[in-house]
Amino acid sequence: MSIFGNERRLFLEDEAETEKLGGELARLASHAREGLTVFLDGELGMGKTTLSRGVMRGLGHEGAVKSPTYTLVEPYEHLEPPVYHFDLYRLGDPEELEYMGIRDYFASQSIRIIEWPERGQGVLPDPDLEIHLEREGQGRSVVLRARSELGASLLNEIELIGPDS
Repeated sequence: MSIFGNERRLFLEDEAETEKLGGELARLASHAREGLTVFLDGELGMGKTTLSRGVMRGLGHEGAVKSPTYTLVEPYEHLEPPVYHFDLYRLGDPEELEYMGIRDYFASQSIRIIEWPERGQGVLPDPDLEIHLEREGQGRSVVLRARSELGASLLNEIELIGPDS
């Protein structure tokens, strides 16, 4: 029985719950020996950077977390494991990722969070988790989809704990 494609649906009432989900992902992913790749999908303003901030803070980062819209990647190498936060919104061509050495980021035991992953299609490796955020009333509807064994194991734990714990 394949566990790929498993999905979980959550409702996040506010920014604090979105950040809390990121912290939960950080807690679970910090034990991933091979690293973790997460694709974040959703329109502008849906909470992708807020979720990313939750991951960084969940790993102990105390400074600001901004979307790397102009730099494409913001490294948080002081964290354990290191986190690389990508925002591909302004990427002109997926081949630009090759010039910035994208493969090096995926060779390490790190957490790679990628906003606007569709803009890197054909160059980016497959994710372990895909997270889709969209507006629902005053909050956000979130769909988490497993795309690997690691992603599926994380989803199973998130399901048990949930963002309301």
